Amino acid sequence: MSPHDLSVSELSLALQERSLSSVEVTRHLLQRVEAHQGLGAWLHVDTEGALRQAQQADEQRSQGDNRPLLGVPLAHKDIFVTRDHPTTAGSKMLADYRSPFDATVVERLAAAGTVSLGKLNCDEFAMGSGNENSAYAPARNPWDTTRVPGGSSGGSAAAVAARLIPAATGTDTGGSIRQPASFTGITGIKPTYGVCSRYGMIAFASSLDQAGPMARSAEDCALLLSAMSGFDARDATSAERPPQDFAAAMRAQRCGAPAGKPLAGLRIGLPQEFFPCALANDVHQAVRGALAELEKLGATLVQVSLPRTELSIPVYYIIAPAEASSNLSRFDGVRFGHRAKDFLDPQSALSPLEQMYRRSRAEGFGSEVKRRIMIGTYVLSHGYYDAYYLQAQKLRRMIADDFQACFQQCDVIAGPVAPTVAWALGGKGDDPVANYLADIFTLPASLAGLPGMSLPAGQGAGGLPVGLQLIGNYFCEGTLLHTAHALQQATDWHRLKPSGF
Repeated sequence: MSPHDLSVSELSLALQERSLSSVEVTRHLLQRVEAHQGLGAWLHVDTEGALRQAQQADEQRSQGDNRPLLGVPLAHKDIFVTRDHPTTAGSKMLADYRSPFDATVVERLAAAGTVSLGKLNCDEFAMGSGNENSAYAPARNPWDTTRVPGGSSGGSAAAVAARLIPAATGTDTGGSIRQPASFTGITGIKPTYGVCSRYGMIAFASSLDQAGPMARSAEDCALLLSAMSGFDARDATSAERPPQDFAAAMRAQRCGAPAGKPLAGLRIGLPQEFFPCALANDVHQAVRGALAELEKLGATLVQVSLPRTELSIPVYYIIAPAEASSNLSRFDGVRFGHRAKDFLDPQSALSPLEQMYRRSRAEGFGSEVKRRIMIGTYVLSHGYYDAYYLQAQKLRRMIADDFQACFQQCDVIAGPVAPTVAWALGGKGDDPVANYLADIFTLPASLAGLPGMSLPAGQGAGGLPVGLQLIGNYFCEGTLLHTAHALQQATDWHRLKPSGF
């Protein structure tokens, strides 16, 4: 088996047994990255730095260091600041930005021994559902390069699915780990809000943004999440919980289960609102097939209801733009970001400073970012705050309460990740609302701050991947990972890969 076909856990074993070296694997993957630049997954590749880190990892292995992630290559979504690589957030506003420090997630994965190959493409400031909002180039879906890989972590998803790297970091504000994972046939998990530090993650919507891993399997995600998570005093939203070994927790839950029934006793809730008539038939059939497999493994399916599911779209698209309007105000050409070179207009009634602000932001931000800033500024303005933003926050609490009512009847909630398989590049470019509606099944868990994940559940029309979404109660990532791992032990959907890669 070629090194690029190995998962994180398989690579870890190969490195431990010395059947492969980190330098060999890293050099092999760098060659594949170069050969598949047309995929648009990368914004920066650090060849020299990656090989240097790999050499150090091999030296540590030779001295008896057998940490599971030591020498394993990965890459970071370009929303995490990095001291050794440029950080753009997919925007021209930060085209020349270099951070003086690493994000906590980057720092912790480096401390675990991973080798960083560089930075991955994303929608500008993580705003988008297809990775078409990147200021540099859209990323493409390796299953069909005329289609989107999903967003905003589309570069991460495309690179993992194409076997350019075994794993990557992503962020999920309204579904940006789960949806691209679904569209590209990989596994991704958004943990409970606060489990992974937001320090050094360029903010879009501060009460929603959360980091998480994207990889081939639940087992891989558990290894990565163990390294990424934990309390960080530098992040005011970080959950004060001790570090967790999610891989060990996942394995522990298998102990004592009846033979062939690793999910015996698990109650899986199926919200009736997650299976509407608008759900594409190919997605519906694939999800139902995955649910049938879960039943074979001992799980019991329970009908539940999340009555405010449809309201999650207007609620999210009031709260998230409002927070984006506030967060992105710092990019004004003075403190951070692009500064226009020619902004003075002698005929303008505006001061030179105001002219500089306007021209710099107009040149630096893309159309979707401008749209969300305008929406957010409007809903926060005098006379509209109570009517829109405050009402949205009240509904957000009701959506969270709906989930708690469901968890009185079940342990895990399951359903589709997106209403359809990946759409064509440019297919929704003229209709931003159509992009927003594609997030209907991922937004509720994000608004509630709950953990959620996507795992492969077969294929839909045209052989394109379909994902199964699992949602757990607060800090129940171990249950989600255990459920996903049991399904992946019994099926091979997560091992399917696109042709040509």
